[in-house]
Amino acid sequence: MSLKRICVIDGQGGGIGAAVIKALKAAFGESVEVIALGTNAIATSQMLKAGANRGATGESAICWTVSTADCIVGPIAVTWAHSMLGEVTPRIAEAVASCRAMKVLIPLSQEKVEIVGVVKEPLPHLVQAAVEGKIKEVIHDV
Repeated sequence: MSLKRICVIDGQGGGIGAAVIKALKAAFGESVEVIALGTNAIATSQMLKAGANRGATGESAICWTVSTADCIVGPIAVTWAHSMLGEVTPRIAEAVASCRAMKVLIPLSQEKVEIVGVVKEPLPHLVQAAVEGKIKEVIHDV
């Protein structure tokens, strides 16, 4: 039986992705494979330091690897072209949005977008809700 593959995508400083990976590792240990996908090398490095099993950087790596994922986790902006100060290319946004994997998106964004009906919570609370709620469900159902 192969491990479930969770791809964590982040950009800029990698702080959201690092927080997600720490929580994933605390919840699932080595029973899942966590792949850090950074839009830049700093983000990938921070996610690897947080405990990802492997990591890759850039558009090509992200677009290829999400097609192999069981679950994708990241800020909602990974599905928006030109978000994260332009780090999310149209090709990345399309690859993430159209791949077969379940997407667990954290409603944090520096873009001028307001998602109505979402309660504003601190990052640690959002990460806990993602890991303990939806990702646990996805890992057991996949």
